[in-house]
Amino acid sequence: MHDPAPALAAHHAVDYPVRVQTVTAFVPRDPTACWRAFTDARHLTSWVPGLRRADILSKARGLAAEVHFEFASELAYTLVYTYDAETREVRWQPKLGRAEGVTGFARFDPRDGGTQVTYALEHGEARTTADLELGNLEALVDAFVAFVQR
Repeated sequence: MHDPAPALAAHHAVDYPVRVQTVTAFVPRDPTACWRAFTDARHLTSWVPGLRRADILSKARGLAAEVHFEFASELAYTLVYTYDAETREVRWQPKLGRAEGVTGFARFDPRDGGTQVTYALEHGEARTTADLELGNLEALVDAFVAFVQR
């Protein structure tokens, strides 16, 4: 179900190679439902483990373009988002708080009977072991799968 193998990837939105962990999971819901659930930033605190607060600072075409987060006990950072609705891919990177934030992407591909979710994440270097455990990618994807199936 999950493929937690880390991969070295040059992220086009970042000017240096980053170490990104990637997990895939199957969701027995259609890709549009998964896309809508993931891109609705108002509900992030409902499914992201450890996320205390998510404030949408700006929107573009009805989707969150910049969001300020409070994660775990002390981390605060702002992420900027880009969207490709045609491929159902979302990318994000820190604007403020790069060391505390995360860089990554999520993609929602149609499969027989549902959607394959591919979620990639790189944690900022200021995250402690406890923050990394709380932000465990497999747990995050499992939480999203449970949320979207409600």
